[in-house]
Amino acid sequence: MDAIFNPYYVDIIVFLIIYIVLGLGLNLITGYAGQVSLGHAAFFGIGAYSSAILSTKADLNPWLAILFAIVITVIISAILGLPSLRVREDFLAITTLGMGLIIQSFFKNASITGGAFGIDMIPTLSLFGMKLENVSYLVLLLIVMLIGIYVVRKMTQSRIGRAWMVIREDDVVAQSMGINTTYYKVLVFAIGGAYAGAAGAFFAHKVTYISSDSFGFSISATILSMVVIGGLGSIRGTLFGVSVLYLLPELFRLFQFTFIDMKYLDMYKMMLYGLLMVVMMRYRPNGIFGKQGAKKVLVKSLRKRKSAKGGEHVA
Repeated sequence: MDAIFNPYYVDIIVFLIIYIVLGLGLNLITGYAGQVSLGHAAFFGIGAYSSAILSTKADLNPWLAILFAIVITVIISAILGLPSLRVREDFLAITTLGMGLIIQSFFKNASITGGAFGIDMIPTLSLFGMKLENVSYLVLLLIVMLIGIYVVRKMTQSRIGRAWMVIREDDVVAQSMGINTTYYKVLVFAIGGAYAGAAGAFFAHKVTYISSDSFGFSISATILSMVVIGGLGSIRGTLFGVSVLYLLPELFRLFQFTFIDMKYLDMYKMMLYGLLMVVMMRYRPNGIFGKQGAKKVLVKSLRKRKSAKGGEHVA
């Protein structure tokens, strides 16, 4: 089957799915819980480096390495999410940006991460003695993505999701309704980090070589742009935003437009993302599929549930 499909096109879809999983995690943090994060690439890198180190230096089975990488990312993400308890909005964005830069600097200078040289010879995944490459790896990631979408959908439709959305609209209202904002803020960073950690681990075992350059601020900005443009607090918004903005530069590579200098494609891409962000913020702040005016609906719904249960708290 691998011989039938062009490996180049398969790789495009593989990396697209990795970005979708990464975007789902960020949309939980920023879209559903309203915690602005400019350091999501740090969680992505923690998952990638953790799995790479465990599988190359500790000789751990790659599947176990991925599992432990996700757990490690969850723990670190929860810890790094603690500043969200003290700062919010613009200040939280600056704080997460700073943490992301610190973690990238650690990747670039620590001996355990290979420093500026990174980590190579990361083992590829195999199942029942068969290496997962090209189409088989694509199928694996499709399964991972579908599970990720299902989990996000179930969470956001549950009491946890409703609590996140009230926190997003107004911290004070959430606290007055008995929602434990401390718990839910740390929880969303942990779960969003789990998605980023999984994306990073699968990314590392796909490319078999990673360096700090793969987890810089530009990745955080790109993912945030995709999520915002697609729609905050919307799964299909994440799918749409990531797909359109990831595939658009690939079209320029595919068709080789004469008016585009391919050497500067990355620069053009960031300029395009920035322009789209400005336009979206002006005309549709919640994105194409973002839900508008959710505050009153959520608060009214939660008050009804509270009175129906005789004053029982949401959390």
